[in-house]
Amino acid sequence: MKKLSLTALALIATVTAASAQQINLGAIGQADGATVGYIIQMFGLLTVLSVAPGLLIMVTSFTRFVIAFSILRAGMGLQSTPANLILISLSLFMTFYVMAPTFDQAWNNGVKPLMNNEITQQQALERISDPFRQFMVKHVRDKDFDLFADLAREKGQTISRENVDLRVLVPAFMISEIRRGFEIGFLIVLPFLVIDLIVATITMAMGMMMLPPTVVSLPFKILFFVLIDGWNLLVGSLVRSFS
Repeated sequence: MKKLSLTALALIATVTAASAQQINLGAIGQADGATVGYIIQMFGLLTVLSVAPGLLIMVTSFTRFVIAFSILRAGMGLQSTPANLILISLSLFMTFYVMAPTFDQAWNNGVKPLMNNEITQQQALERISDPFRQFMVKHVRDKDFDLFADLAREKGQTISRENVDLRVLVPAFMISEIRRGFEIGFLIVLPFLVIDLIVATITMAMGMMMLPPTVVSLPFKILFFVLIDGWNLLVGSLVRSFS
């Protein structure tokens, strides 16, 4: 009974202390400009963190890698081998390898000085985005860049390739990467298509109508890809395409 009484007194004291603290909602509307700016910065930071995977895809070489690997798997006739986790992980590490100079430059020129309170947030944002802007300008296709540049000029914006706005450069770069990914994928699928045609012709000539040609051609495609050391050739070609 004594323990129950002590517990009850503790609960009553806690409720009393909690009820004594009142939240002044009117103070929110009286916040000064610095407080409002801080709140906006926090919302901006949370937004950037939530779309970080999308940013990684938009401004890096990840798009080209993952498209090429996906088309390779489809061309070989494999539905889930290698698994999506393996392909995405390989694409990520290849992206980190290709983008290492860009990441290092953004860290040393923007993030590190900002953490040391040597530059302002605006300066850090410009220094962080500049290496990615240079990378995208180097690898964007001229026709895709001209498309979005013309669309921006129609709205009265002034566009220069040296200091182009990311709102114009990022979609142009993504379209270029998707196109190059499909171009590489076509070259990858072509020899597998030839093997499928040969196997289909042979099975039809032998009268095996009920036997799907893909069942027979799958081992030959895997054997062909292994004999030519396909993973080494493909990964090396994809990395060298950004040199």
